[in-house]
Amino acid sequence: MQITNQKKMAAQILKCGVNRIWVDPRYIDQVSGAVQKSDIRELIEEGLIKARAIQGTSRVRARKLALQRAKGRRRGHGSRKGSARARLPKKNRWMRTIRSQRRTLKGMREEGTLKASEYRYYYRKAKGGSYRSIAHMKANLEIDGVTLGGEK
Repeated sequence: MQITNQKKMAAQILKCGVNRIWVDPRYIDQVSGAVQKSDIRELIEEGLIKARAIQGTSRVRARKLALQRAKGRRRGHGSRKGSARARLPKKNRWMRTIRSQRRTLKGMREEGTLKASEYRYYYRKAKGGSYRSIAHMKANLEIDGVTLGGEK
């Protein structure tokens, strides 16, 4: 049975390509008897002719890789394409350190470890880039004679 014309008509009606047309194999002889578009429309309503779904690109593998990267895998030397600064820009690194230092200073001021004037002094020092990290900042505070809580 040849049903190429029927498939062409169905493709025009369903507004898709000929290769997306599916015909129920049990009723091929009935479909081959359909000569006019009205006959094809009836067969579409009955469900003997359908348009197959458009096949998209599967994201399963991409999701799996993303999950591994979130765990910290696949980030070795062989996977890197940009320089260290491209992967983590200077500004982002600076923002991360300065925000954590300012948070720490603010907490110290609120709990009374630092007076407002001392807070301002160390805030300015932090802004000037005097401290590499919170630990470095706290070490300098202790050198300056500020007693930090926690050690008894």
